[in-house]
Amino acid sequence: MEIYKLGDEKLDEASSCRLKITDIRQGVKNPERVNVFVNGKYSFSLEISQVVDFKIKAGQEISEERLEELKRASEFGKLYQRTLEWVLTRPRSSREIKDYLFRKVREKKLDEGYIEEIVQKLKKKNYINDEAFSKWYVQNRFVKKGISKKRLKMELMKKGISAEIIEESLNERNDEEEILKIIEKKRGRYDDEKLIQYLCRQGFSYQLAQNLVRDFGKD
Repeated sequence: MEIYKLGDEKLDEASSCRLKITDIRQGVKNPERVNVFVNGKYSFSLEISQVVDFKIKAGQEISEERLEELKRASEFGKLYQRTLEWVLTRPRSSREIKDYLFRKVREKKLDEGYIEEIVQKLKKKNYINDEAFSKWYVQNRFVKKGISKKRLKMELMKKGISAEIIEESLNERNDEEEILKIIEKKRGRYDDEKLIQYLCRQGFSYQLAQNLVRDFGKD
């Protein structure tokens, strides 16, 4: 489907030396993007909203500088859309998002300035929120299997969450309840001492593990 189109007249020799947007067509794979043709050849693609923002239309003459600006906007739009789709699959920490963007920028050889631009845009739309991410992570990590607060803290620190946010989020879990989940699942595989050792390796305190293992199953 074509959104804008010039007439079929050919560009004369003089006009062919200039840069002119000759056609703007809706994308086939992604109808939310349009393909922009300059002097009769595909040049770049943009989101429909970007076409409106940049006031682009067929027949418009542009400078080399303007063309480079539009191509940069195209690269930015593609990277932002990929990042947004990735973020929407599940909550992400700000460090995870920055690491993702850094990999993509290096892989595509793009301007590293895109990283901060996209991060700020996502923050404005509240797609980056470390407090919400930390609470979600604690509430959903090994809910049935059991996990120690110490291990959760280490995992969240690796994801770039501040100590203050982590401590507040950890109120959602209780080590005693987590140990009992594990004991119930592992009791048949270990004797008391081995089970206590296993729990200690998972980040639980020795004293709490010992008390709960030895009391488990008693009236």
